[in-house]
Amino acid sequence: MKPHERHVAILALVREHQKITVDFLSEHLGTSRETIRRDLTELSLRGQLRKYHGGATLLDQQTEGAFRKRLLEQSDEKRAIARYTAALFDRGDTLFIDTGTTTLAFAQELAMRPAMTVITNSLAITQTVARGGENHRVFLIGGEYLEEASENVGRLAVEQIAQFNAGDAVITVGAIDTGGVMDYELREAEIARAMIAQAQRVTVIADSTKLNRTALFRVCELRQIHRLVVDAAPERPLADALATAGVAVIVASNEHSTA
Repeated sequence: MKPHERHVAILALVREHQKITVDFLSEHLGTSRETIRRDLTELSLRGQLRKYHGGATLLDQQTEGAFRKRLLEQSDEKRAIARYTAALFDRGDTLFIDTGTTTLAFAQELAMRPAMTVITNSLAITQTVARGGENHRVFLIGGEYLEEASENVGRLAVEQIAQFNAGDAVITVGAIDTGGVMDYELREAEIARAMIAQAQRVTVIADSTKLNRTALFRVCELRQIHRLVVDAAPERPLADALATAGVAVIVASNEHSTA
């Protein structure tokens, strides 16, 4: 059973039983306890269940964080974007990846691609790529740890990013309009800006709900973006602004996301 299929089966069993043990999952799925524990850790980092010693349970919806809630929003669209974007990169590429629900989906797809080098401030992305089985090289940026999104931020993180040079930065966004790319969280905007400054090319990935919206903190201007991967074509005037800025717009539909 492939990891993705096993994860789907685990989540179905957790939803059915609400609380489930590693031993039960190991026997039911015919997989080692060590593999099940790794699966539960990864699913927990994605915000899809809550892991405890010896098993897992459903998330407490009342205490579920905003990041975990966003993981469930536009999930099909994010998966299509992730698959298409991952196919744009190949063996030997070096990528910055910032923290976000769409970049986490991207990391899950990238993990199955030929070996690359990834620099990220996300613990979840680090573990996802490192466990992909393709001998990826992964650098985890340090700094102040924020548990909700399992990310490192702040001055130390920004300073460490400046020590790297990458061919590409893959950035997720809170909003994008004719004025540029924005985010709702200052510290995450700082991380994105630092990665963009150290990359030769910038790929922004965003589901269509982010288009023609504004947010408080500026990340970059449209002219700094090389390509935008979305699930639906932008409408005017954003489409005109992207064309003027020379941004390649790639529409990744579910039908074409396996390309």
